[in-house]
Amino acid sequence: MARSSYYRTERRFLLSLETFMILLSIIFFIPIYYLVVTTFKTPEQALLYPLGLPWDATLDNYARAFRSMNYINVLKNNVLITGISVVGIVLLSAMAGYAISRRASRLNRGVFAVFLIGMMVPYQIALLPLYKLVRTLHLMDTFAAVILLEICYNLPLGIFMFRNFISSIPLELEEASKIDGCGVFGTFFRITLPLLKPVVATVAIIAGLNTWNDFLTPLLFLHKREHGVLLLEVFRNIGEFSTDWTTFFPMMFLAILPLLLFFLFMQKYMIAGITSGAIKG
Repeated sequence: MARSSYYRTERRFLLSLETFMILLSIIFFIPIYYLVVTTFKTPEQALLYPLGLPWDATLDNYARAFRSMNYINVLKNNVLITGISVVGIVLLSAMAGYAISRRASRLNRGVFAVFLIGMMVPYQIALLPLYKLVRTLHLMDTFAAVILLEICYNLPLGIFMFRNFISSIPLELEEASKIDGCGVFGTFFRITLPLLKPVVATVAIIAGLNTWNDFLTPLLFLHKREHGVLLLEVFRNIGEFSTDWTTFFPMMFLAILPLLLFFLFMQKYMIAGITSGAIKG
């Protein structure tokens, strides 16, 4: 009887917990629902029935947002900046993490501590010196300036993740390759790097999200309209005194759509990286 009462109490608790989680998920889903349905409404429908379904759905809002944003051009700029930045972040942080992990010296430990400090200090406090540096180097209003800054912003976290993952790889594999005649670069690119696929995917996802969603750096260093990125175009289409939400929301959806597809494609690799790290630990 005692055990039966315990099971009934446990089932009630689980049922209450599941009900609470379902209600909580519905609450979090409401803003997403509001954003999506508003993109298909006329301004009058959005004002009178903000949470109602559109009775005369239209794609005109998307067409107007597509033209206002110059979507193809800014999407190309976003992909260019994010793609080059992610490749640079992954390669540089992987090589730096490998050197710090395999060369156990006081100097390397000090360098690693400096990178850890870089994770704790927000880069916004150095914007004024960075602005002066970019102007001195004549990189203002160029993609190179934004790409270099994005790489520098994301390097500390990438080095931290690669260093910890590389430490779990058996050193005997690299020693065997050295016996076969591989140098440092050959060992890294042929033996170690292929084993880093889970953490490479994880760093690529995090760096890609950070770079794609970065608004402040392009705002400060990209002034020409043809050099704009998605978030800048969304910002530029906000009215000074009023905003047409039926145009603004499609812009937001078009801005996050490529990132959402990228995340869905890379999600399984990120999960593999997390589970691999758990198994190794």
